[in-house]
Amino acid sequence: MYLIKRRLERKHGMHVHLFSYPSVRGTLDENAAALTNYIRVSGADEVHIIGHSLGGVLALRMYANNPGFLPGRVVCLGSPLSGSRAANFMNEFEWTKDIIGKSVPDAIIHQTANDWASHVSNERDVGVIAGTVSLGLTRLMVNFEEENDGLISVSETRIAGVTDHLTSPVSHIGMLVSANVVDQSAAFIKNGSFLR
Repeated sequence: MYLIKRRLERKHGMHVHLFSYPSVRGTLDENAAALTNYIRVSGADEVHIIGHSLGGVLALRMYANNPGFLPGRVVCLGSPLSGSRAANFMNEFEWTKDIIGKSVPDAIIHQTANDWASHVSNERDVGVIAGTVSLGLTRLMVNFEEENDGLISVSETRIAGVTDHLTSPVSHIGMLVSANVVDQSAAFIKNGSFLR
């Protein structure tokens, strides 16, 4: 996320903080609580969040657990809001449990953001960017049969009630280095819609 931070600051004049969380050791709700505390300590009166992959689900969970929390928009980059075939596939094997950790099952396998985040989309602007360049080893294990970013399919990034949804020719990891993805995210944060 460092390259995203740098471009948001240099090109768009935004003040950006990076939040790290233990996705393997911590549960989704534990990490959402940590994010809540991180934001409270900052003293901000408005916060916009850009979350990549599980980070987008985490941002929505934080707001779901704290209705009416600080105003601000959310941008989810390649986030599996409607589940993940790749995560379900990995969850089939006992040896992957330590790799998947605690947050992924809570966020993607046992339930999805579609199950609990609809009121978040009703109270604040949520934008989603989905990648369409299928790169990565996961595509060799999972048959997506639709556009995907190599890990998450476009349909898996959809959730009811989002303000805007955009596809971009990037892979799941490529989102982290794409100037266009950053510029689109900045546009959504400023205006509540992506550039068309």
